[in-house]
Amino acid sequence: MPFLRKTNLFHDLSEQELKRVAEIAISRRISRRSILFTEGSEKECVYFIQKGLIKTFKTDENGHDQIVSFLSTGDMFPHIGFFHPHPYPATAEAIVDSRLLAIPVSQFETLMLNYPSIGIKMMTVLGDKIRELQEKIQGLTGQDVKHRVITLLLQLADQLGKFKDNICVIDLPMTHQEFAISVGTTRETVNRLLSQLNKEELLEVSRNQIIIFDLRGLKSQISSG
Repeated sequence: MPFLRKTNLFHDLSEQELKRVAEIAISRRISRRSILFTEGSEKECVYFIQKGLIKTFKTDENGHDQIVSFLSTGDMFPHIGFFHPHPYPATAEAIVDSRLLAIPVSQFETLMLNYPSIGIKMMTVLGDKIRELQEKIQGLTGQDVKHRVITLLLQLADQLGKFKDNICVIDLPMTHQEFAISVGTTRETVNRLLSQLNKEELLEVSRNQIIIFDLRGLKSQISSG
């Protein structure tokens, strides 16, 4: 119940309505690198991340993976949610050990028939979410590659960073190629930008780890840009 109450989608529900949702919710744990569902399979559940990091990706006709998004604590996926009959639009994989809350679509549809107010309140929230995503997409298309790289670094620091004496250590949950794909550029470009930030003594990069020495300085790179 407390986690559901913090979730934007259910924020406006009454205690009684929230209790009904909690009754059909299922806790799930998924291990690192495990596949939760595959692109095109029947959509059985909608998931909420209680803790962890999930990667969603699509596979093209040549068998190459195209990363759609990285999702973290508090996020719902797939974004098409409960009100769309189509199959899962992408494959979902756990990047780290994750704890999820799964709500079966069929049971939720039955719940909405009995409590129409739940659906009405959620549609309002989803409308706001759609506008937020549209604004986010517009913002990303206007950012240069350096801005996108630093934004992802800050997101990873917030989600996975371990802090000690103002130094942030991130055990990198993806390959450098996956990092590059997620920000829409090449691995060579990402490596060049990370080397530049290294020379500025903002961070240090190894194969599986990033150490951020100056988080404030890193943030200033995009706030002043």
